[in-house]
Order: sequence, then C-alpha cells, then structure tokens
Amino acid sequence: MIRPDFDNIFMELAVNLAKRSHCIKKHVGAVLTKETRIISIGYNGPPAGTHNCDIEFPESGCARDSKGSCSLALHAEQNAILYAVKNNTSVEGSTLYVTLAPCLACARIIYSMGIKKVVFLYSYAEYKGIGRDEGVDFLEKFGVEVEKYEQEITVNDQLI
Repeated sequence: MIRPDFDNIFMELAVNLAKRSHCIKKHVGAVLTKETRIISIGYNGPPAGTHNCDIEFPESGCARDSKGSCSLALHAEQNAILYAVKNNTSVEGSTLYVTLAPCLACARIIYSMGIKKVVFLYSYAEYKGIGRDEGVDFLEKFGVEVEKYEQEITVNDQLI
C-alpha cells in the first residue's frame, strides 16, 4: 500500500467536504491545517440555521446579489476560518486547502487572518469566466504562498 502524502489527504478531504454543500450552483470544500493537523473544515452554503438552498430553492437556488452571486452563501474558506475562530483556534500560520481558488473577498480575509499558504484545486477565474484569479494575485502580491494542486485526486476509487 502506498502511503499518501498530507497534501493529498487534505485535498481529498476538501473534495469530499464539497459534497456536503447545499449550494445548487457550485460545491466547494476547504480544510485548514497546521503542520500535519486539521484545525478546521468548511464547505460553501448559507449560515447554519438559515436556508438549505437545494431544498428550499431547488430550481433556482437562493436569490442573487447585485453582482450575480449567491445572497446567502458563505464561501468554504470563510466557513473554515469562522469555525476555527469561533472555537478559539488560531489560524495564523496555517495552510488552507480549498477546491476552488479563493475569490478576492476571501483572499482579503485569508491574508488578514495570517494564513501563510493556500493550496487550490481549480481556478476561480475559469469557473467564473473572468480573465484572471484576482484572489490568487492578491495573496501572492502580499506574500502568501499559493500553489495550484497538480496531483491526481482519487475519491471513492474514482479519479477526479
């Protein structure tokens, strides 16, 4: 049996967490780590105790804001950071594994919270059909290490 490295374990977990999302538009998962330990997890969706978009709005999803984004959703990385902070866990110096590169708003939060590295699976720019990954550009400009995950991911014996 081949022992997987921690990058692979954490990204596979992020991929599996994305399956928990109630968003009908995009499923995203995130894992916050320090060294080889998981300190928090998250996936995108509305705040706990509000709506489950796939159940309450199965055809259209939640209402859109003025920019066309979900009006209810917290992003996966926001949920992971908020849960850690809510439970008095410092995220400073941590690494974030996320299935979709951070948007610009999330990048600002990541930088402000002192997260030192972000590893992402898919491009936010490609998903949104925009020219570049603004969040990645922001993080790199201000010294946060950013890495696109290039290894193959196998979840439930399926290559993704």
